[in-house]
Amino acid sequence: MALKSERDVSYGREKVYRDQIVTLGDLKEFKEDLLTQLSKIVAENLTPTKKWIKSAEVRKILGISPGTLQNMRDNGTLPYTKVGGTLFYDIKDIQKMLNKNKVAALTRFNS
Repeated sequence: MALKSERDVSYGREKVYRDQIVTLGDLKEFKEDLLTQLSKIVAENLTPTKKWIKSAEVRKILGISPGTLQNMRDNGTLPYTKVGGTLFYDIKDIQKMLNKNKVAALTRFNS
């Protein structure tokens, strides 16, 4: 079969032109672009949109009772800011507290 001047090949009903063929370089470039865009989306969604949250939200996030949150404030485990009668907690302070209290996983077979 001889190729026409525009270098096309008929497959079924559609014509495939030479400039429409995908190369390995094209695929690598697409992959890099896709990973970059996905990384941006994930980074945007992982960062909290609010800097300060109220007590009810903290209790919900940590799954703790009002009394436990009160104890955490009293013993200095979790810093807070009081404005009027409302208590606010910085998201970064909550993350720091969680990281500070992280317990390393123990291996099942200790040598």
